Amino acid sequence: MIRLRGVRKRYTTKKVVNEVLRGVDLEIDPGEFVAIVGRSGSGKTTMLNILGALDSDYEGEVEVDGKRLRALGDVEISDYRNQNIGFVFQSFHLLEHMTCLENVSLPAVFARGREVLDARAAEARAREVLAQVELSDKCDAMPFTLSGGQKQRVAIARALFNRPKLMICDEPTGNLDSSTAHAILDLFRKLNEEQGITLVIVTHDAMISQACKRVVRIHDGSIVEGAGEFGSRSLTETPKSSSAWQPVSGPEFVASGQGSRGANS
Repeated sequence: MIRLRGVRKRYTTKKVVNEVLRGVDLEIDPGEFVAIVGRSGSGKTTMLNILGALDSDYEGEVEVDGKRLRALGDVEISDYRNQNIGFVFQSFHLLEHMTCLENVSLPAVFARGREVLDARAAEARAREVLAQVELSDKCDAMPFTLSGGQKQRVAIARALFNRPKLMICDEPTGNLDSSTAHAILDLFRKLNEEQGITLVIVTHDAMISQACKRVVRIHDGSIVEGAGEFGSRSLTETPKSSSAWQPVSGPEFVASGQGSRGANS
């Protein structure tokens, strides 16, 4: 269970205070497939960074399985993040001078304690997750030889390396055409259904949000729909329309692989 209570986040620039999150309450049950949607600048990515333990400078509380993340020290939070969370971004963040196998094995470099793998075990694990994303034949390929969809699959394999309980994805289909985005979405569904991985995806893509089992809408730093209540919401519940959700201008969603992405989302 992931639980946010009264989470607020502010940025101060040139004596101007910008409140990006305004007392957010959110609960996510294990094994959920959740989309977080909203216009650019609404606070989606900021909330994702807090969920992923990338940002600890906030007010309120974030608990995971009853553990308060801000109660953890720097080393503990780093270990928690590396052992429990996989990250997938719009940009693939592959190292061009390394093979796919080497890119996927990178999490082993940062492992500590019982999670440390020797070189042979790390290679075996990398081959295993590349097979899961249907890239067994690309282990020795360099990133520049791959298509966009293949690069994103390598990034997903890297996120799977440490067998995460939670995958956090920020616009994972933003750089892909619609057919490739469909294939990546099918892969996310498979990971969620077959491995029970909790998936939280920030997206502008209507196809992605419609495929998720739950949609959380955020508007001007506040959740206006889909926050859940004490973990009681059904995974298959269809989100209800919210009169509070009224985009000021422009569409809330864009077709897969099209449109611009806000830097402050």
